[in-house]
Amino acid sequence: MKYYIIAGEASGDLHGSHLIQAIKTNDEGSDIRVWGGDKMEAAGAKLIKHYRDLAFMGFAEVISNLPTIMANMKFCKSDITTFNPDVVIFIDYPGFNLPIAKFAKAKGYKTAYYISPQIWAWKEKRIHTIKRDVDKMMVILPFEKIFYEKWNFAVDYVGHPLIEIIDQYQLGINKEEIKNTLGINKAKKVVALLPGSRKQEITKKLPIMLEASKDFPEVQFIVGQAPGITDEFIQSFTSKYQNVTVLKNKTYDLLSIADAALVTSGTATLETALFRVPEIVCYKGSPISYAIAKKLIKVKYISLVNLIMDKQIVKELIQEELTTKNIKLELTDLLFNEERKTTFQQDTNDLYKLLSAGGKASQKAADLINQML
Repeated sequence: MKYYIIAGEASGDLHGSHLIQAIKTNDEGSDIRVWGGDKMEAAGAKLIKHYRDLAFMGFAEVISNLPTIMANMKFCKSDITTFNPDVVIFIDYPGFNLPIAKFAKAKGYKTAYYISPQIWAWKEKRIHTIKRDVDKMMVILPFEKIFYEKWNFAVDYVGHPLIEIIDQYQLGINKEEIKNTLGINKAKKVVALLPGSRKQEITKKLPIMLEASKDFPEVQFIVGQAPGITDEFIQSFTSKYQNVTVLKNKTYDLLSIADAALVTSGTATLETALFRVPEIVCYKGSPISYAIAKKLIKVKYISLVNLIMDKQIVKELIQEELTTKNIKLELTDLLFNEERKTTFQQDTNDLYKLLSAGGKASQKAADLINQML
């Protein structure tokens, strides 16, 4: 069978790579062509377009890059037609994927969506597009199944793919070995800085995160450098700080030894919580994009951790609240307040149980796609 998969960011590349492995388990002769990243390519797919060339974040940024986005869409449609797949699989990334789903469905291709767009947060009317253009929707958050049932659209809850990924990673780790390899003083506390995978979000948030390191000279701050981000770009921010180092492409190693973390909003907030690392969620966008989002977005939290648990487990510092002063206050509490650490551990244990209830997400999704075909 021939599979065409589209992911538009680092998290989609990660989950897409595991889906590809599961597809290949079911279909040894599979021919898989993707928009994604290095992980999907390493899993055995033919990479056509890298997500770093697709990732535009925020309303103002999308508008300014509209010609590039439209050119990518045109090329994608042409490439799908040429490849003529048995199924087109979409991973989140709705601004791009939903128009392509409309095209694919109209052309008669089977369509599957793995990891639903967050239409429960905003643009709920997209449900009509999804019902029309998506043959199979597979969701990874428990409340999403309930949301779709409200619209009389049957979906499959497959569990969260991060559970199996993190469980597999943690099987063989040795925290002391990791610290030795990284040259980290065992007596020092470690704070992970995860500023994101897009240059524009790193530029807005990392400088504020780094300034906070000056207030904790006894703590080791380590920046998790995402794939696709150059050393020179990260070092342009970090070079002047004494207690800051950079770790490239080893986010899980970093989280396994971290005592606390400053994390940009997105999938990384959930990964950090599943590693049981107390965190502060940091978000800062352009003033125009934030003003528009504030009017449109209907949920009361921006982090997946708080949304899933429907309460504030992690502190969110959003827009003007994201200051060095506020980070210092919150980080001091995370590092040195034992009662708060205990409560966080209990909450994240509950989070894990909830997300693991669906089973092994990537294999379950691959099985559902196989049944479709």
